[in-house]
Amino acid sequence: MKKILLLSDTHSYIDERVLAYAEKADEVWHAGDIGDLAVTEALQKVKPLRAVFGNIDDHEIRKEFPLNNRFICEEVDVLITHIGGYPGRYSPAIREELRANPPKLFICGHSHILKVMPDRKLNLLHMNPGAIGKHGFHKVRTMLRFTVDQGKIDNLEVIEIKREPGYN
Repeated sequence: MKKILLLSDTHSYIDERVLAYAEKADEVWHAGDIGDLAVTEALQKVKPLRAVFGNIDDHEIRKEFPLNNRFICEEVDVLITHIGGYPGRYSPAIREELRANPPKLFICGHSHILKVMPDRKLNLLHMNPGAIGKHGFHKVRTMLRFTVDQGKIDNLEVIEIKREPGYN
């Protein structure tokens, strides 16, 4: 069994509260818009990290992390990308891959809107952890925590951190 902390859209910001949650996980997964390699370096000091780059990420981050990251974790086929859409409205860039070879767990970021929903047509679970950074329209910073064990995704928990005033 692995405990996963899933986050996205840090936009160059990481704080001790996020790192404290990372310490309690077995792995941290980042769904893009990292913003600065200092974010991923801080996370990697705490736990193993799997990540993808997002649309705001520069060439340095794009050299370090892929556009799509597909892997098996505890018998669960996982696909992470930054701009992915959601069931019924997938991004054209990923739609065909999802239809041809759907993973069990499809993760994306980008929207800053936390969303977890099944895709019954493709028999997959879609997760978007929302945004944990300070920049964007979101009012609450969010992450997801869950376990992966012998092909099962379980113990899903939403983590909310209040945004400090004065950020756009």
